[in-house]
Amino acid sequence: MLEEKILNDYKEAMKARDTLKSSTLSFLRADMLNQATSKKKDKLDDPEIIVVIKKQIKQRQDSIEQFTKGNRLEMAEKEKKELEILKIYLPAELSAEEIKTMIEEAVVLTGASDIKDMGKLMKELTLRIAGRADGKLVSDLVKQRLGNPS
Repeated sequence: MLEEKILNDYKEAMKARDTLKSSTLSFLRADMLNQATSKKKDKLDDPEIIVVIKKQIKQRQDSIEQFTKGNRLEMAEKEKKELEILKIYLPAELSAEEIKTMIEEAVVLTGASDIKDMGKLMKELTLRIAGRADGKLVSDLVKQRLGNPS
């Protein structure tokens, strides 16, 4: 379903002569095709596509940082616009409060009590959150929770 939306948006961008959006989606589609080929599949399912999108977002964030450090602001601006295009295809992000609630549920479920249990807690949370939150944020909140049991 997500692949179809990306393809349709790509076609619309081509018709509208939106070169930034069409090139961004073209790179995304090529990356998706490469991933599908490496996994010996015809097409990726939505969670796999989200992983590809997140990888491209991470690349854009790194590029923005490098271009900004190198005082190449016009290139950083282009990368920011591409980043916004890619973010459209991600599911809505969870708020910190929603993540904390999920952490509490996972703590009860796994019986995690201290930082040694972080691995099994993160495994459970990864299944529940599945691309709807930044992994670093989740990890930081888990460390905070396990470091300060209530």
